[in-house]
Amino acid sequence: MNGRSYRGMSAEERLAERRERLLSAAYTLYADPGFPDTTIEKLCASARISNRAFYECFSGRDELMQALYDRCVQETLQSVTKSIEQAPDTPADRVRAGIAGYITFVTEDRRRARIMHLEVRRAGDCLITSRQRAVTAFKDMLASSVADLPEAVKANRHLLALGMIGMIQELLIEWVLADEAPAVDHLINTATHIFYRSFIT
Repeated sequence: MNGRSYRGMSAEERLAERRERLLSAAYTLYADPGFPDTTIEKLCASARISNRAFYECFSGRDELMQALYDRCVQETLQSVTKSIEQAPDTPADRVRAGIAGYITFVTEDRRRARIMHLEVRRAGDCLITSRQRAVTAFKDMLASSVADLPEAVKANRHLLALGMIGMIQELLIEWVLADEAPAVDHLINTATHIFYRSFIT
């Protein structure tokens, strides 16, 4: 690819614009019909680019899925961080704000919830490393929110935080797949209740 301008865009700008179109197409198609059923041909048709242009942007469906998942995680982390920073400065309030911020942000768009909590698993090995990084980031955020709890509770906060993340993931999978999705407030209240039962002993 040369660096000549075309329609007022440099080669780098055209590449970035095509990547964004593919990410936008994947955001919809990887959520429905889902990652396993989304071919490169479908992605290219939705993004209005050629198969050749696809491979100038990504090595394949897996790399595109990884880029999309990483972006969803980063956006969610930013939203949750803001929610915690705006909460009253007590462990219980910070954790509730973090739980509510996470669940609310993820469920604002069903595509985001499905990609982050269902399709990430269906994608298989290609997302193991990205998923582990995401779990670690959210676990550290939750654990730091309860840093000033009693020592007896702090000693177990690493495993408890991992357990909390797993529980929230399952609640969101239920929200995505249920014929009648539970109310978001019910998800938040359930997660908060389990937190109190786990951390506040």
